[in-house]
Amino acid sequence: STRDTELAGHQKDAGCCDPTSTPHRFLALLFMCLLGFGSYFCYDNPGALQDVFQKELQLSSTEFTLIYSIYSWPNIVLCFVGGFLIDRVFGIRLGTIIYMLIVLVGQLIFATGGVLGHFWLMIVGRFVFGIGAESLAVAQNSYAVLWFKGKEINMVFGLQLSVARFGSTVNFWIMQPLYGYVSKSYSGYKGLGVALFLASSTCVMSLVCTLILGWMDKRAERILKRNNNPGGELAKLSDIVTFKLDFWMVSVVCVAYYVAIFPFVALGQAFFVSNFHMTPDEANTVNSIVYLISAIASPLFGFVIDKVGRNVTWVFCATISTLLAHFLLTFTHLDPYIGMSIMGLSYSMLAASLWPLVSLIVPEYQLGTAYGFCQSVQNLGLAVVTIAAGIIVDSSGGSHFWLQVFFMSFLLVSLLATCAIWAYNRKHQGNLNMSPAQRATYHTSIAMQCRHMNRRPLLGNYVQ
Repeated sequence: STRDTELAGHQKDAGCCDPTSTPHRFLALLFMCLLGFGSYFCYDNPGALQDVFQKELQLSSTEFTLIYSIYSWPNIVLCFVGGFLIDRVFGIRLGTIIYMLIVLVGQLIFATGGVLGHFWLMIVGRFVFGIGAESLAVAQNSYAVLWFKGKEINMVFGLQLSVARFGSTVNFWIMQPLYGYVSKSYSGYKGLGVALFLASSTCVMSLVCTLILGWMDKRAERILKRNNNPGGELAKLSDIVTFKLDFWMVSVVCVAYYVAIFPFVALGQAFFVSNFHMTPDEANTVNSIVYLISAIASPLFGFVIDKVGRNVTWVFCATISTLLAHFLLTFTHLDPYIGMSIMGLSYSMLAASLWPLVSLIVPEYQLGTAYGFCQSVQNLGLAVVTIAAGIIVDSSGGSHFWLQVFFMSFLLVSLLATCAIWAYNRKHQGNLNMSPAQRATYHTSIAMQCRHMNRRPLLGNYVQ
């Protein structure tokens, strides 16, 4: 438009309408964060209503964990492909809209299965929901790097996690009361289905935010004449084999750390009821502490990490403190709020420091593929571990002791992978554990070397 053309020529005076201005970028960030709210809210609907699911649908712990594991199974492959499709086929805007629509359809199928009392249909719905939700997370990460790389990237990842986990927290707060209200009019599994239908309204809100963000990004691309791939390289699925050891170790951390968080929260209600003799409502409250604290602490940790850098050190500290939290919950009788608060702070610290590492390792034109692979291997771990967790609880007569030991063993693997990242980065003089000032110097040096390499042949031809 004429207005956009004028902005392109007068960006310094355009104020909040200028895509490079801080107010405009943070308005885009608001929609980036909210586009994931609905999927995270609905993801943990079963966790908030675990007692209702098992009672009304007559499910064992193993069958209940299938609701979570079936979410992860398709994404072992499709999440990686979804990231590639963003890089090569759909583009970030269309890809995000498609994935958000799939999330909404999946949640509606899940709710329909609840109303009809058909567990198999609910599983189909979660399968479809999972196809969209994890690819949507890849798109969300790609948007963050596109708008904020080199500026407030750690804080942005923290804020995205904050809003997402706030969605999970709100779910744990309101789904039990919502079901209680709905069950006055609809008894049994029908009340469960109606409550799930009401929860799907959060996905509609996220879809609206996705459309608005797509419009803002298209406008910014036109005004700024943005070129995210000046070299003209095309992303290929085979690019994954060219990624270096530090990327693979980041992927290991993605699996080993998160399988000690998400399956624990999914089965957390039963854990706190049996180990600390709480009611389901009390168990949900303490179970939601991880997400509540991360909603507050993630952007704060991101802001601090933007200022001090040293991402690998932060990942190491987060893993150690999460191990401590699980130890306190398993081997002591301290108030569970203490262990869960430590876990929430640790989770926030890791998310704000780990995910930005990918953008420091992989070129921008491969980011969708890289983030998609990280999500894929994470979902492989979650799919297997969630089923294993249910089997461990059932075979232990409802005891969670060996399950906690199981989770802590994965945190030790995460710790070893973090040490490998640090050692590899130190050996190759990488920038993963540098301060921001050191990274700026590092990138300037790399850019000068590239210019020098490009000029040498031209100079030689001139002399000849």
